[in-house]
Amino acid sequence: MKPYAIMRAMTDMAAEIKKRLPAGLVKLVRRAVELATERGHSSYLVGGLVRDLLLRRRNLDVDVVIDGDAVRLAHRLGAEIAARVVGHPRFNTASILGGRWRVDLATLRSETYERPGALPTVAPGTIETDLFRRDFTINAMAVELTPEHYGHLIDLYGGQRDLEQRLVRVLHERSFIDDATRIWRAVRYEQRLGFTLETATEAWLRRDIPMLDTISGDRIRHELERVLQEAKPETALMRADELGVLARLHPGLKGDRWLARRFAQARRICRPERPPLPLYLSIFFYRLSLDDAERLGKYLHLDQYTQSIVTRAIALKWSVEILALGGLRPSAVHYQLRGADDLAVIANFLCAESVVARRYIELFLDRLRFMRPELNGDDLMELGVLEGPQIKKVLQKLLDARLNGEINSREEEVEMVEDWLEGV
Repeated sequence: MKPYAIMRAMTDMAAEIKKRLPAGLVKLVRRAVELATERGHSSYLVGGLVRDLLLRRRNLDVDVVIDGDAVRLAHRLGAEIAARVVGHPRFNTASILGGRWRVDLATLRSETYERPGALPTVAPGTIETDLFRRDFTINAMAVELTPEHYGHLIDLYGGQRDLEQRLVRVLHERSFIDDATRIWRAVRYEQRLGFTLETATEAWLRRDIPMLDTISGDRIRHELERVLQEAKPETALMRADELGVLARLHPGLKGDRWLARRFAQARRICRPERPPLPLYLSIFFYRLSLDDAERLGKYLHLDQYTQSIVTRAIALKWSVEILALGGLRPSAVHYQLRGADDLAVIANFLCAESVVARRYIELFLDRLRFMRPELNGDDLMELGVLEGPQIKKVLQKLLDARLNGEINSREEEVEMVEDWLEGV
């Protein structure tokens, strides 16, 4: 991975903010600061954007914290620019959503955890407590936005040092115990940035893998979805396998070269779009049994559509075994694959080991799935076919004949129906 140029010893970030963010987004942030300042509140830019500004990486997700009512300020600002605002009063946060950008406003806070894996108890805080509650040092930096100190970098925990040394480091030893989703995030950031887990951080991560059992399936799914949104999610999954994280989710899951090749193939056939989540998950779960995939999907609370794609893709493995035998007519290929969602079929095309089966699946995807008789039920009744089961039977005969190249026109379909009626 190409290393990023890191801004060394940077204390004034004003120029970098202006350079890296769209002018309209900078204007919006400045207006938020104005509204906060009018009420006597300080404002800070925090989180991943600060990290990415230092790395000179593109990031349009803006996090601003203030020592005041962030939800109220967000609604005021959203009304000014006619943007959608989503509030989260429990955490004193709100999001202003634009086309390709997002501005999150939050009240400075501190967090405590009643028990491992619980959502934090939130209380008003300072910039020091707000940064200390964050996951990694590289995400625990802030930039002052109030006019008299605009652009000043606040780095209390060595985040800039760790950027320079290309390390992912937690802020304290209990970090993964308090919130084990940080285990997944540590792997994701390490692989996205081409960094390395700091030695103690990796030791604590390995020690605290059992704490993943304290996290709900919903929250694990959210972290897994974020991994699958990365440019090359297989790198994080392979690292998660190496660390033992995948085995904690399910012992049958693997992050290996097999997975990497198929993820790469999925990106090629979906280009320029990113492979949809159900396709990635179907490949990721493909080597599980159908029962295990269904149980894991329920644990993760996959939505009904995604769960149906994943389970159908795995159920189709039996059809792929039949296709691998070869010697099948197109109608038989169609029979094995018909009715399945395209993504489930594509997953089997990517995962099938048999060249013969892959050729059959490719034939289905390229041609067979689109074929239909030109005659419909009304046409058949006009020709004398009785309404009811006979209609379905004749339509299937016409489709099979079309698939096998035995008829190729409407006239030939009519002739075939008439011949059938004579023989009834």
